[in-house]
Amino acid sequence: MSQVWVNGQPDVNVNPLDRGLTYGDGLFATMRVSQGKILFLAAHLDRLTQGAFRLGINWLPSNALKLQLSSLAQANPNACIKLLITRGAGGRGYGVDFSRDNLALSPQKHVSSVSCEASSHLPKVCEIVSVSAVPAQYAIWQQQGICLALSDIKLGKQAKLAGIKHCNRLEQVLIKSASLPKGAQDWLVLDCDDNIVESSMANLFFVIDKTIMTPRISFAGVAGMMREQVIYQLLNLGYKVEVSDLHYDMLNKAQHVFLTNSLFGLIDVLAIGNRQFSRTPLTSTVREQLSLTL
Repeated sequence: MSQVWVNGQPDVNVNPLDRGLTYGDGLFATMRVSQGKILFLAAHLDRLTQGAFRLGINWLPSNALKLQLSSLAQANPNACIKLLITRGAGGRGYGVDFSRDNLALSPQKHVSSVSCEASSHLPKVCEIVSVSAVPAQYAIWQQQGICLALSDIKLGKQAKLAGIKHCNRLEQVLIKSASLPKGAQDWLVLDCDDNIVESSMANLFFVIDKTIMTPRISFAGVAGMMREQVIYQLLNLGYKVEVSDLHYDMLNKAQHVFLTNSLFGLIDVLAIGNRQFSRTPLTSTVREQLSLTL
């Protein structure tokens, strides 16, 4: 069975003029399937819808797309499903007539053409769905925790893109291209003002005294779906949660650190560079309550 579908069709190539390919003009979500269901599917689709709106891409998840995602989850009961949305195929140049683009498609209409081709010189939104295995090391990371090293590549600031999981991921590509120090599994990433933003693939939480803090994603980074779910759960448990700017020096005050993303849920951070942290039972508690254990 094919593992990639373009606009609902298997074994179809993406148009080489697709703006997602030529300019990174799109966004995506990586979703975990557990026991035949996509975890937090509604939250994933809501975040994609909000991101598409901010980028001026006229897209809403159709019933046909939701049915496809549900069918793939049932056929792949413990897997990773990625949904990528692009503005579609366009001509040469960066420019898009946003007002005409917003009128080009009915928000409720599912794009069902075989390829991502422009119609009447207007981009037609392209949906690309793929299925892959959840990385095997994530279960080990849940059990044992991981260590981070500080990346020397810093994220640029752009408020209009901050929070969106858009297709322009060259900063992350450069970060991941460097060899990690021995004993480290991922990178800690700062912005150009030395504020903590995220790891290369996850959001961060810090436990300082009785407060749980997570970096503000106002100028750089991805506001992950799992970050949002964990914040809600922590508040329900009665914890004080603060979203604020966190300078790198703040690490000296933290007792516990943990990471969140949609595939591995929550994992403890044992060390960042030479700074060590103890594990907190909070991660396993929230994991169990949100059914995130691998």
